[in-house]
Amino acid sequence: MPYYRFENMEQLRTNPHLSSGKGAIVTGTFMTLRNNNKEAGTGSQLHYHPNELMVYPISGKINSVVGKDHRIVEAGTFVHVPPNARHSMKACEDGPVSYLYCKDNTWTLAGIAADEAPPEEAPSIDDLKAKHDAGIYPGQEKMPEASEAIIDGLNDCYYPLTGDLEAPPSSTRSVKLIEGQRINFALVDSPEGYKENTEKTLHERFIYIMTGGSDANIDGDAKSVSSGDLLHVPKGVPFDFKTTSGPTRYCYFESTEFLEAKVQA
Repeated sequence: MPYYRFENMEQLRTNPHLSSGKGAIVTGTFMTLRNNNKEAGTGSQLHYHPNELMVYPISGKINSVVGKDHRIVEAGTFVHVPPNARHSMKACEDGPVSYLYCKDNTWTLAGIAADEAPPEEAPSIDDLKAKHDAGIYPGQEKMPEASEAIIDGLNDCYYPLTGDLEAPPSSTRSVKLIEGQRINFALVDSPEGYKENTEKTLHERFIYIMTGGSDANIDGDAKSVSSGDLLHVPKGVPFDFKTTSGPTRYCYFESTEFLEAKVQA
C-alpha cells in the first residue's frame, strides 16, 4: 500500500529503554520513515546508531542535541544526524512535539546509549520491547571507553528552511535540497498545475504533504492526496504527481545510490 495517514496507524515505541517517543512507522526497501511524537518535557537519552538520521519537525519545538551543539528547533528547521553522531531529541517543556524521522536501513531503528559499546549486530525492535516489558534493560554493558559515539567535528547539522505550515508559499516552484551520504531531503513548494511524471523512479521516496493537494499515481495506484498524507514511492516504478488545489508544500526523503548499493550488498 503506497498511501498512509499517521493517525490511522498503530503508534509504536521502538526504543522504550532510551526514549519516550512513539508513532507510526513505514518501512521501505532502503529507508524507514517514522512519525515520532513526544509529550512535553520528555524525549530520548543521549545515544547514537550506525545509520544516518534526518529529522523534520511538523509541530511543537525540539530540545535538540547533535554532538555538542544544543539548540531549540521549531517546525521549518531540518536536523541532520550523521551516522554514529551522539544526539538527543526532546520535546520542550511548553508542549508536545511531532516530527518526521527517516533512517537508512543499514541498521534497525534501535539506538545505542552514548556510554555503551555497539552490539555485534542490530537488535530487533521486537526483542527490545520484549526485554523492556519483562523489566530487563536491553542495552549493552556501560563501557564509555568503547562507545563509538561521535561528539566532535560534526560541523553545523541544523538547516533553517522556513517551511512551516504558516509560512507563505513561494512565488514559483522552489526546491530546497539537503544531500546526505545515504538519504537526501527536500522541501518543495509547487504552484498549482505542476506535474512530475516518470516511467521508472530512480530512487525510493517518502513524500509528506504539508499543505495543498495533489493527484498521485504510484505504480498504477491513483489517489488524490492532501495535508497529512504520506506517500511511499518504491524505486523503479512509474510515478505521476500533479498539484491540483493551489500552491502545495511537501517534503520528501530519497535514497541515494550509495545507500542502495550498501543495502543490496
